[in-house]
Amino acid sequence: MIRPALPYLLVALLAGLGAYGILARRHAVLVLIGVELLLGAAGLLLVTVAQTAAGGDASAAVLTLFVITIAAAEVVVALAVLLALFRARGHVDLHAELDGADGPGEVGEHA
Repeated sequence: MIRPALPYLLVALLAGLGAYGILARRHAVLVLIGVELLLGAAGLLLVTVAQTAAGGDASAAVLTLFVITIAAAEVVVALAVLLALFRARGHVDLHAELDGADGPGEVGEHA
């Protein structure tokens, strides 16, 4: 039997790692992994709450499977876009335009 607090601690750990991956990373693929960690944490939280509150309701697990399926499709589309950006620019650094890597007066400059 799993202790009641263990899944919630795992959700907090996954959510923290996902938030760190989104906020601290510059590479677009690592940010995408952070988003997936957050989605996994949300799914785990949904299933955990449904198991403890409703006594084993299966609808939360079905909804979580749906979210995982949609997230997999999202990853495929996002990686295709990132591959096209990499071929066009040579990098997928999210902060390159904000740092002025394209040079003054170009698309990436913000005043």
